[in-house]
Amino acid sequence: MLKRLFAPGNDSFLTSLSLFVLRVWLGANMLINHGWGKLTKFNDLASGFPDPLKVGHTTSLALVVFAEALCSALLILGLFTRFAALVLAVNVGVAFFIVHKATLKGEHSGELAFIYMAGYVVLFLAGAGKLSLDNKLFGAKSGAGKAKPKE
Repeated sequence: MLKRLFAPGNDSFLTSLSLFVLRVWLGANMLINHGWGKLTKFNDLASGFPDPLKVGHTTSLALVVFAEALCSALLILGLFTRFAALVLAVNVGVAFFIVHKATLKGEHSGELAFIYMAGYVVLFLAGAGKLSLDNKLFGAKSGAGKAKPKE
């Protein structure tokens, strides 16, 4: 029992369940706490939104809304997960490195962005897992790509 519980196993059910929890947890939190407000108040925020990449206030806000609202929803669904995680990692990377100047403590700490970035990098590297739309749409079909048993 202990061996099975602590075995590192790739592609196990627990691994896929963990990726599912991480996707939904990070995706929902980003969408609810950051993306939804920016999406619904887009017109009010556009003119004064920070422009760290010097692409214009409205364009900066549009890119952030794309990441924090649309990509967060994709992450929750497990659809185009690696793409969504990459976009979100870049988004919070800009927040951490440019806006917060890579500061992990103090008044203008980027600690939260840094923690989000870690989760998004994990999802980018690991993918969505078996409990995802990616697996349903793009995963191996039953029997396809599997080695046939030796007779």
